[in-house]
Amino acid sequence: MIHEILPVGMLACNCSILGDEATGEAMVIDPGDEIEQVREILDRHGLRAKCIVATHAHIDHVGGIEKLKQATGAAVLMHASDLPLYKNLALQAEWLGIDTPGVVDVDQFLKEGETLRCGALALEVLHTPGHSPGSLSLYLPGEMARLFSGDTLFQGSIGRTDLWGGSFDEILRSIRHRLLIFPDETPVFPGHGLPTTIGAERESNPFLQPG
Repeated sequence: MIHEILPVGMLACNCSILGDEATGEAMVIDPGDEIEQVREILDRHGLRAKCIVATHAHIDHVGGIEKLKQATGAAVLMHASDLPLYKNLALQAEWLGIDTPGVVDVDQFLKEGETLRCGALALEVLHTPGHSPGSLSLYLPGEMARLFSGDTLFQGSIGRTDLWGGSFDEILRSIRHRLLIFPDETPVFPGHGLPTTIGAERESNPFLQPG
């Protein structure tokens, strides 16, 4: 398996490129910006993007989707509950003082419990609302197990809940019932910042300690 992480854009969103070496199929998670660099990684490994997955529709995670879709033809996937956010990129761009990126149609709306396949890789879709109504996490089981937590769970922190559709109670519920169920050694790759593990966050994340 190929897994490269590229921090992109002014907010340094972690864009993950996952590839199956046997088939050459790739999945791009959260291509917020700097699509030329994403394409360079794909080309360097001889990969072709099969799908583009947004863990949620904040602009720093989806700002590059249109360009990557045009370049690769890959299917665009996200949760339906974040479609209002995606359709309002102009307002999000105005808040940040940046140009408004283009928007493309979503090819598939993902749901809790579905499996995303990319070559031999099969990732479980977890609906983890709280940061946004349609926030998703993705879990890859097996020997190469890893969890992509989007902006739900960070190293030592959690996603902000003061933006449209956010809920502090809901994000804690998502983390406890959807993410902390995995083994302590499970690597966690968040939408921003450094990787961590489920065990490290269970033990020391201040938001997850008993009151």
